Amino acid sequence: MWLYLAALVGLYFLRRWYRERQTVDNLTEKYVFITGCDSGFGNQLARQLDARGLRVLAACLTPKGAEQLERVSSERLRTTILDVSCMESVAAATEWVKGCVGNKGLWGLVNNAGIGHPAVPNEWMTKEDFVKVLNVNLIGLIDVTLHMLPLVKKARGRVVNVASILGRISFYGGGYCPSKYGVEAFSDSLRRELLPFGVKIAIVEPGYFRTSMTNIQSCLDNLEQLWVIIPQEVKDSYGQTYFDNLYEISKQIITTKCCTDLFLVTDCMEHALISQYPRTRYSGGWDAQFFYIPLSYLPTALVDLVLTWLYPKPAQAA
Repeated sequence: MWLYLAALVGLYFLRRWYRERQTVDNLTEKYVFITGCDSGFGNQLARQLDARGLRVLAACLTPKGAEQLERVSSERLRTTILDVSCMESVAAATEWVKGCVGNKGLWGLVNNAGIGHPAVPNEWMTKEDFVKVLNVNLIGLIDVTLHMLPLVKKARGRVVNVASILGRISFYGGGYCPSKYGVEAFSDSLRRELLPFGVKIAIVEPGYFRTSMTNIQSCLDNLEQLWVIIPQEVKDSYGQTYFDNLYEISKQIITTKCCTDLFLVTDCMEHALISQYPRTRYSGGWDAQFFYIPLSYLPTALVDLVLTWLYPKPAQAA
């Protein structure tokens, strides 16, 4: 019996391996629009797809980022300036994409743009701190998607949304985790709605990676600035020792725990765009695959025990 079961499992994975190696045709004629291409995953993916011969439409936040990307890419790659949190900017980028793709439609939309700060205990922040992150990571992603959907439907293409392992487990406070939970929910509903149109939706859930979002000096400066301005009552409840320990933990995570191999994520994005049978979800990074994703399936009490053990204890904790 066990032999038959092992054979069935082996056949399942063999079939899956074979299917996932099948790529779509005419890649050189397909257009892919990527947000957040100044640096990090978006920049790496734009250059990666350009090298494969796809027609990359790269959206950068700054002219400097666009110029730097153009210098290291082929003439096929084209850039535009886009602030996903600005409705007028999204509308202008949509018109630009329409002019680029013509009647071919848009094969791929990669919603990669995002910010992470501030990321500290919730009590240290204001409503505006949450809104700042949500406007980029979630509302901006939705706005870009809704504008681009008619073009994606015309090509019966793909939408790739970059979520996070923090869209499964809220590891710290701030708007980042809620925004990524929202990306997961939006992507799930979108996948079911667009299935009859032949459009596929994929979610990429990276672990901890070294990108501009995890710039060590920026993260630590942000932490210090918030500690200075929070109400004294809140500051006293946590204590200086809590802040000092949190500062050191944050520094250690960024410098020693963040992976630098961005291909672990961009390869997932590329597969979602060019495979005939893309996955619904991709886990980018070893920490995501072997720690955070499995941890998310454990009982809540056990998850709380593991995550709170990693954090310092406030001064006035009961």
